[in-house]
Amino acid sequence: MSLLEVVDLDAGYGDLQVLSGVDIHVDDGEYVTIVGPNGAGKSTVMKTIVGIATCLGGSIEYRGTDIAGMAPEEVAHERIGYVPQSDNVFPTLTVEENLRLGAYVLDEVPQDRKREVYDRFPALADRPGEDAGSLSGGQQQMLAMGCALMLDPDVLLLDEPSAGLAPDLVDDMFDRVDEINDAGTTILMVEQNAKEALRRCDRGYVLANGQNRYEDDGDALLDDEEVRREFLGG
Repeated sequence: MSLLEVVDLDAGYGDLQVLSGVDIHVDDGEYVTIVGPNGAGKSTVMKTIVGIATCLGGSIEYRGTDIAGMAPEEVAHERIGYVPQSDNVFPTLTVEENLRLGAYVLDEVPQDRKREVYDRFPALADRPGEDAGSLSGGQQQMLAMGCALMLDPDVLLLDEPSAGLAPDLVDDMFDRVDEINDAGTTILMVEQNAKEALRRCDRGYVLANGQNRYEDDGDALLDDEEVRREFLGG
């Protein structure tokens, strides 16, 4: 059984339907990437899973339970971590305060959890009392991932984690995601840097116009002539 299974999903915002019949599954421990052109509906998939966008039809099963329509805080209780593309930290709060808020749905936050986040992101460990807004773009992205990891999630949803990063920081960000997956956390990632994302993931999905276009192993999608021509710039 898949850890996360999206079946025949229709979704959108109010009366605006963005997704039509989307199917995505993620097995325990996998690293899965969703790519496609702007406006394909990639981020809407993520937002529907976590209860921000509206599920209009189909199902979203997590460990066999349909979570479609759950409120975001209920989804977080299921240990599904989510890092939005933008506005993903509180700039006027300190690093430490942001991390505590990352675990807001937990009755008690184990002290070793915060220590594990600082061990994974040493740049944050040096700045616990600094306002998040004073951090560099790369450090803010680390903090956003750290906040999601405070839940000790079984699956981590990442929406465009390389967006806005300086080119020399992009590889480091991908390395961090690799490390998180290698440590046992399942990854579902939407990413604009399609070639690098597909090179690193286990499997990938290509969406266009709110629908599935291709699904295969990451390397197979990179080698597919039609995928390269239509979505990867040749």
